[in-house]
Amino acid sequence: MSLPKELSYSEEHEWVKVEGEKVRIGITDFAQSELGDIVFVELPEVGDELEADEPFGSVESVKTVSELYAPISGKVVEINEELEDSPEFVNESPYEKAWMVIVEPSDKSEMDELMTAEQYEEMITED
Repeated sequence: MSLPKELSYSEEHEWVKVEGEKVRIGITDFAQSELGDIVFVELPEVGDELEADEPFGSVESVKTVSELYAPISGKVVEINEELEDSPEFVNESPYEKAWMVIVEPSDKSEMDELMTAEQYEEMITED
């Protein structure tokens, strides 16, 4: 299982990558492996406002449908439209091809609530 050190992680198994004034968000390798084969991804619209810890979309696998929870609040400025036609990217490349949304954060202090790769790894190995 891969856990890139430069990313931050939420308790709901989302990752966050800071890119200048914006952040890129996706789900972790651990989350996709727990879900199984992803068959559908539902994402918000560009311009939608995300609220930290609130659902912003969902991923559907052959086993279940899981909500995606926003790790931070902000405005959606881009969505990964490739996931519509290629939801399997979530399984194949959770950190590169399968990012979900790019957000302009409305409260950067929320980043302080997220975990490091080490803290996230500790959390998932305790479960």
